[in-house]
Amino acid sequence: MKPTNRRTFLTRSAALLGAGALGGGAAVARNNSDAEGAQAAGGVSAGQEWAIAQAQLSQAEGFDGEHQAGILTPRPAQAAFAALDSIAPDRVTLQVALEALSSRARELTIGGAIPESMSGPPPARLEPDAPPIDSGTLGPVNTPDGLTVTIAFGASLFDGRYGLASRRPRELVSMPSFAIDDLDPRRSHGDVLLQICAHQRDTVAHTLRELLRTVHGSLQLRWTIDGFSSAARGPSPKSNPRNLFAFRDGTANPPTDDAALMKRLVWAGSGEPSWAAGGTYQVVRVIRMHVEFWDRVGLTEQQNIIGRDRASGAPLGGTEEFEDPRYDLDPQGKRIPLTSHIRLANPRTAPTADQRFLRRGFNYTRGFDQAGALDQGLIFVAFNQRPSRQFQTVQQRLLTEPMIDYITPVGGGYFFAPGGARDAADSVGSGLFAPAG
Repeated sequence: MKPTNRRTFLTRSAALLGAGALGGGAAVARNNSDAEGAQAAGGVSAGQEWAIAQAQLSQAEGFDGEHQAGILTPRPAQAAFAALDSIAPDRVTLQVALEALSSRARELTIGGAIPESMSGPPPARLEPDAPPIDSGTLGPVNTPDGLTVTIAFGASLFDGRYGLASRRPRELVSMPSFAIDDLDPRRSHGDVLLQICAHQRDTVAHTLRELLRTVHGSLQLRWTIDGFSSAARGPSPKSNPRNLFAFRDGTANPPTDDAALMKRLVWAGSGEPSWAAGGTYQVVRVIRMHVEFWDRVGLTEQQNIIGRDRASGAPLGGTEEFEDPRYDLDPQGKRIPLTSHIRLANPRTAPTADQRFLRRGFNYTRGFDQAGALDQGLIFVAFNQRPSRQFQTVQQRLLTEPMIDYITPVGGGYFFAPGGARDAADSVGSGLFAPAG
């Protein structure tokens, strides 16, 4: 079946779903206030749990826009990161593959009914022996489920294969190996990175499968890893989830609703190629956390290593997670050690203010290694305006922290996530292939 036929089917199916999906959404909306009230009262009935789940499943995040979704978007529970290598024989084939990738990602984020067959003349009619238009693992309707697909490019895409070298973002390089790293080349780097996030695991798995089918023969998997966010366990809706060392993660993140701050810290600045407008540098680090070793460390030492109270997330000596640690009142590090993670990562000084970046990490667990040790850790994700000023500067400070004895970065890469597609006729990164001038 020709790609154009496939797109026609999915466009029509999305339209067919419209009225039904809106009706279902209205039913969910009627139950939301009751469900939220029951949660606040400390109990949720089975029917209210169902209503909450349906509200999540019906949530749609727009694919098109000035910036890609999945960057400032609130972090959902489930994620997958997949790095792909291009096997496209030429530039045109690569361009077609990337266009198809955006097109299919857009369809999946919208959601829609999956037609098994349709009547009518070609190209609307499926051939009798044609494979299903969708794997169908989510059932007859693909609900959007808050799905975001963020597409980014690695430095290797800008080598000599496709004539793109002159359009490489100025700070996009292959991720270096720092002193504490033990990078596995089979789990590092890549031409294209897909960041897939949604509320439910089956949505993420289905999306990866569909996207890989879309680019079969042009892009192939290099590495992949699944991630999850810890449940919202309070004590307040603003409380950050915990990482696998049991400490809250993301407390000092810059607020994403501050547009001026995001322009200063996240979105690409001057000096970048014109096609990079609205984009950001994405650093992905797969950091193995030696959790069994960590579990044999005393609680006081754990808290001194991090600089926070494990239970509340408050800076040591404080009472609340988002409390200012007031390093100025503790210049000798008697309360919060000078070598603590939070103090080295964000000294909270005027000269280091523009070294901050936006984190959007996930936990991971992938069984155990040949020695029988648990393979668990953090998929560290950082969005930067300039990695040399931000991530790399901070990383150099952290090379001296005590926590390096309990972690080993083993994979990941540097990527550039372009601005979003303008509309349904556009694709992420289309400016790469625009005529020069």
